[in-house]
Amino acid sequence: MTGQPPNINGTIGGFLRHQRPTGGEIKHHPLSDTLETVMGRELTCEIILDSQEYGMVSRRHAVVRPVVGAIRESPLQTWWEICDLNSVNGTYINGQRVQGCQTLQVGDRLTLGTNGPEFIFEYQPKAASNPSKTVPITSNSLTFTQLFPLASTGKDLTRKAYLLPGSITVMFVVLMFASLGNSAAFNQLLAAYLGGAGYYFVYQLCGQQKPWWWLLSAATFTVAILLSPVLPLFILIFRQILPGELPDGGQVGFLRLVLGMFFGAGLMEELLKALPVLLCLWLGTKLPSPWNSKLGVLEPLDGILLGCAAAVGFTWLETLGQYVPEIIRSVGELEGLQLLIPRMLGSVAGHMAYSGYFGYFIGLSALKPNKRWLILGVGYLSASLLHALWNSTVVLGYHVLAVVGILSYAFLTAAILKARSLSPVK
Repeated sequence: MTGQPPNINGTIGGFLRHQRPTGGEIKHHPLSDTLETVMGRELTCEIILDSQEYGMVSRRHAVVRPVVGAIRESPLQTWWEICDLNSVNGTYINGQRVQGCQTLQVGDRLTLGTNGPEFIFEYQPKAASNPSKTVPITSNSLTFTQLFPLASTGKDLTRKAYLLPGSITVMFVVLMFASLGNSAAFNQLLAAYLGGAGYYFVYQLCGQQKPWWWLLSAATFTVAILLSPVLPLFILIFRQILPGELPDGGQVGFLRLVLGMFFGAGLMEELLKALPVLLCLWLGTKLPSPWNSKLGVLEPLDGILLGCAAAVGFTWLETLGQYVPEIIRSVGELEGLQLLIPRMLGSVAGHMAYSGYFGYFIGLSALKPNKRWLILGVGYLSASLLHALWNSTVVLGYHVLAVVGILSYAFLTAAILKARSLSPVK
């Protein structure tokens, strides 16, 4: 410990002082007397640390919380303690790793992870106000930033106010207005937006950062596979050699339907969507650092993100290239639009759920290469079975279909939660 709290009987304030090692701007983070202050890389933290600069910091790394009775001289005085939130790289006070929680003392140097960001805990009386020199702030007082909030938000506007997603939404709205009268362009824009919105939801759940252009490349690569001679080869294997093709016309029993969907849709389509993820798994073993972590699959979260991105590309092309044109030709454009919306919205519990779940196992195989084939086999078969159940249970009624969809979404989110706990950088 490096000091004792000064003047604990006076009017006081506790805060953390953070200065970048490059000598940048000093930041002061006040500590609440009643609320916890969480430190980490998640956007929901009170003290947010840049993921690119502080990769060693976990999403929710540590918390500083107020406690009463921690100071012997003043048992009713509020003080602060820091608790590590099971971070991978640990929380340190003056070079000593924190086990559980530890009461702070003035001057303590807090470090998040090894060679991570450093904070100095400070505690001092608030400056006494001079009535002759200060103008009391009343309800009638106005400041420039109160009239123009944009001038004071700074980086919070992009980090906490979701400026980028909002801007993208505005751009799509404008483009859809411009495409009125051109149903094909309108449908493409709407499908791209709905698919992207669903993917963004999964991306936020994962909390893992991947270059946006690489994720878009995974979706584009999947579309390219579907338009290439690879698709007829897959159809030959899974629907003609294997029992994946259903007989034309007539009633098909439920078990025969499930079997056909398992081979013809589940196994075939999940392998197609997994090809870019498997390619990234290979790249993760060949690329040098840091590109192997940026582009490769080194952990389950990487596999989930890339698998879901591939699923967006698959759903987009399948919807706009097959289902919507067919129903427009047979019924009309309104029905085509009515089909497009639930297919793209439902991809979170559909193609994204199956591919993300399989992607979890692909990433898990990177962490446990000695059990790779067992892990990949379990993931491939379980994702294919979920896919087959979704395609088959519609004949049992929409209520059964809803149960299967919720089950698929539960599988995906459970995989995300487990992947976060297994992540070596969380």
